[in-house]
Amino acid sequence: MRVAALYDVHGMLVPLEAVLEELQRDPVDAIVLGGDVVAGAHPAETLERLRALDGDVRWVRGNTDREVAEPESAEWPVARWSGERLDAEQRAFLAGLPERQELSLAGLGSVLFCHATPRSDEEIVTPLTPDERLAGIVSGVTADVVVAGHTHIQGDRAVGALRWVNAGSVGMPYEGEVAAFWALLSPAGVELRRTPFDVGAAVEALHGSGMPGADMFVAENLLAAVSRDEAAAHLESRVA
Repeated sequence: MRVAALYDVHGMLVPLEAVLEELQRDPVDAIVLGGDVVAGAHPAETLERLRALDGDVRWVRGNTDREVAEPESAEWPVARWSGERLDAEQRAFLAGLPERQELSLAGLGSVLFCHATPRSDEEIVTPLTPDERLAGIVSGVTADVVVAGHTHIQGDRAVGALRWVNAGSVGMPYEGEVAAFWALLSPAGVELRRTPFDVGAAVEALHGSGMPGADMFVAENLLAAVSRDEAAAHLESRVA
């Protein structure tokens, strides 16, 4: 069984379509959508594009999906704006998503998919997270592999007998490169993937979206790329 883990799309249709086109050329048996799908430039369009996918599609709710489902209480302006562009049925769909999915995959064993960590949709794990703290986070987890996202930085490491994978972000990666980042799990192991996309088309789509802070998003995430080290250090400072 081959599984594509797509995390943190953040309403970015252009990079999402690039990844889906790659999956048409190289099909998988299942897709796991690991949360933070719609909070971004094209929330309704992104949600409906993914809901229309054929085949085995598993959903995981992320922290911004939770905010989008209740926009009146959302603290992040983009989540509030995104939620206001969904109808009641779409918001209820997001609110009802599970926090975890688990699959048994040949060659990998039991794989637990969550948004941030198995115990929280907001907890921060980066490449700089000490082994001791990560060991505490996964204490009691019986899966062989945990696949997460949330921090938008790909990673693959061991903590004791458990393998921790961050699939990266399709729509807002912090990788020092403008592309869509995701993960492929198969009997051959875990492959951290990157997919190029039409940056000019993405810029045009953002400028036409009306999303709060669209110009800043373009400048910081499409015309430039946040480095892994910079992002990890900033996120870890929030933990401290």
